[in-house]
Amino acid sequence: MTKKTIVLIGFILLKFVLQYALTSPLYDLHRDEYLHLDQGDHLAWGYISVPPVSSWIAFVIKLLGGGVFWVRFFPALFGALTIVVVWKTIEFLKGNLFSLILGAVAVLFSALLRLNLLFQPNSLDILCWTAFYYVVIRYLDSSNRKWLYWGAVIFALAFLNKYNFVFLLLGLFPAILLSAHRKLLLDKDFYLAIVLGLVLISPNLLWQYHNGFPVFHHLEELQRTQLDNVSRVDFLKGQLLFFLGALLVIIAALVSLFIYKPFRKYRLFFWSMLFTLGIFVFFRAKDYYAVGIYPIYMAFGSVYLSEFLSHGHKRCLRPVMIAIPILIFVPLIDIAFPFKEPQYIIKNPQRYQPLGLLRWEDGKDHQLPQDFADMLGWRELAQKVDAACAKFPDDDHTFILCDNYGQAGAINFYSKNKNVRAVSFNADYINWFVLDNKIEHFIRVKEHEGAAGELAESRPFFEVGYLADSIANPMAREYRTSIFVFDRPKMDINQRLKAEVDAANYNR
Repeated sequence: MTKKTIVLIGFILLKFVLQYALTSPLYDLHRDEYLHLDQGDHLAWGYISVPPVSSWIAFVIKLLGGGVFWVRFFPALFGALTIVVVWKTIEFLKGNLFSLILGAVAVLFSALLRLNLLFQPNSLDILCWTAFYYVVIRYLDSSNRKWLYWGAVIFALAFLNKYNFVFLLLGLFPAILLSAHRKLLLDKDFYLAIVLGLVLISPNLLWQYHNGFPVFHHLEELQRTQLDNVSRVDFLKGQLLFFLGALLVIIAALVSLFIYKPFRKYRLFFWSMLFTLGIFVFFRAKDYYAVGIYPIYMAFGSVYLSEFLSHGHKRCLRPVMIAIPILIFVPLIDIAFPFKEPQYIIKNPQRYQPLGLLRWEDGKDHQLPQDFADMLGWRELAQKVDAACAKFPDDDHTFILCDNYGQAGAINFYSKNKNVRAVSFNADYINWFVLDNKIEHFIRVKEHEGAAGELAESRPFFEVGYLADSIANPMAREYRTSIFVFDRPKMDINQRLKAEVDAANYNR
């Protein structure tokens, strides 16, 4: 085993240790994670909000026991593999051990540690961006057609994981047209690779077609409820913060594409970054959508800095370059990760507010970062729903209806009673209603905003109806979410729900 391999293994192990250590046990899983985990019980070629790859990973997680360890393992794995791809890129660019260590440190001590905490498509998305850029580098160097086909395979995996990957292609294509590499458009293998990529993603495209292209409805809703609140200035600020410790490495990468002779053939990467960021800014994208751009530039920057700092007293700056990402990262642990207890954050907002960490997708500041608030109250909700269900002797006739996917998924994940599965008219749960058994006992989980009228609305359909409990944690985003219990229906609840499901699907 070579020295380089030992160092790489050390970085991979450190990556896993940090991913598990930087989340306090006071926090539950994140709202979005529950939806992706439940998708593993309903495998399909597409979903309302995401492509299918997350569901495949969720299915594997359940085969492994479905515990929190495995939920956190896979995003950590994709983050570790991102480091590996950057490492291999540096090796291909003829970087030495210093450049390998610098590149690995720059990627490790960055926003990826935050993104890799959660089981969402983002971690694999960033890995796919980095791997695709690596394939582009290999093709630009050799013109070997095999890299075109590898690019098609990575494209398919990336597209089936997150549609965000399309932005990479939209930024890369005009960069190719501006370079001498536009001769690629005359290569028949380029078009065959495109055909291969389309064939590989065709099951998802067919699913979208047969389901009325729900992705467009989701994008419209996302634009209306979230992206319209996104500031373009905040987007650009976010780009600086994500890799603040590696900013010099990224700048060195962009400079090297113009002045470092071995990198001139890769100059299109400068324009690719510019075009891709421009497209994101135009569409008011969330800042983290663009994180996948940067890891590959750590490779260019690290190799160039290694060469630049290889002569005279500049060599003494090498340890400084490696130390900078670490020294900048360490103070951010307390504020950027769910590491401190919620009470600490509430008492010290001055540490979070200037960085925009308290601003939610509604454009307003709150007590906790949104992601942190979305990791509280879920166990409490599941326990209180279990307590409500325990009053009924027959699970087959008990039905749990929630207002949103977070509530439904959290109940399904944390509940001790696996015989009753919660659903919602929200997100993909609309397709997962099982109404085979007659409903005798009805549990309604209601967001606080609409809870006041629930008894008046639903009580006339049952002989018994009451408020059983609510989430008491004031720091949870679901604070005061209510649990209503209705029993002994006066009408056929199954038919009523079927009609509502049909109406919801029609309106969607």
